[in-house]
Amino acid sequence: MEQVIDTALGVIATEGYEALTMRRLAGALDTGPASLYAHVVNKSDLDELLIGRLCAELVLPEPDPAAWQEQIRGVCAQLRDQYLKYPGISRAALAMAPTDRETLRVGEGLLAVLLAGGIAPQAAAWAVDALLLYVAAYCLEVSIARRRAAHDDAWVLDRDELQRRLTALPAATFPHTIRHAAELTAGEGHERFDFTLGVMVGGLWGGREAGAVVGMGVGAGLWLGYEVRRRCARRVTPAMIKCSRPVSVIAVAKCSSSEVLATPA
Repeated sequence: MEQVIDTALGVIATEGYEALTMRRLAGALDTGPASLYAHVVNKSDLDELLIGRLCAELVLPEPDPAAWQEQIRGVCAQLRDQYLKYPGISRAALAMAPTDRETLRVGEGLLAVLLAGGIAPQAAAWAVDALLLYVAAYCLEVSIARRRAAHDDAWVLDRDELQRRLTALPAATFPHTIRHAAELTAGEGHERFDFTLGVMVGGLWGGREAGAVVGMGVGAGLWLGYEVRRRCARRVTPAMIKCSRPVSVIAVAKCSSSEVLATPA
């Protein structure tokens, strides 16, 4: 079985996930499809084995209530890096009901960290699903973009060209797009990935601080960030001064959330 998985990952690494079929894998193993089915039930079974192998590479932290947000981001970054080693493989994780123990181990680890951080069980359970879904979707999009860039030069637009196209839109219809073309096209490396995880994790914390079981969600992270920035523009509170964490939107919100939530707008 290990040889089957190793060979399948080799095909994906060199040709992409879309190239992996049972017939292609059998050829790489120098056997026939019928022999391959003696090891795996079907392509879906193979997909789960592949995702399980990648999940086995992840190092899960011991849940720490004081560092749960960083721990969640760290596990998601590990999974992202595993997916991106094998172009398009995250497609196999979509709509999967996992039974592989290594895949379930990652879900268990994320759930444990969220619960240790004080997230309500229902919100934590849905957050695990949302986080894994986002990582898979992000990696799939990156893989598609890289494949197109490698095989279709006409598709590739550099940032300057994309900005020129956005700013050339009709001003009456797209005033905000034109005004913020630089922001819409900004981002290096995995900055957008990090931003989105920050919003998701910050939303979970905001919902917890507000006493919500599920309802505040991601919007709470953005709303708290807005409220903190707005009120920080008027004054600096003692809670902010005493904060021992780095002064970021989330850190400041954590030190002064009760005031932000209680102060009339």
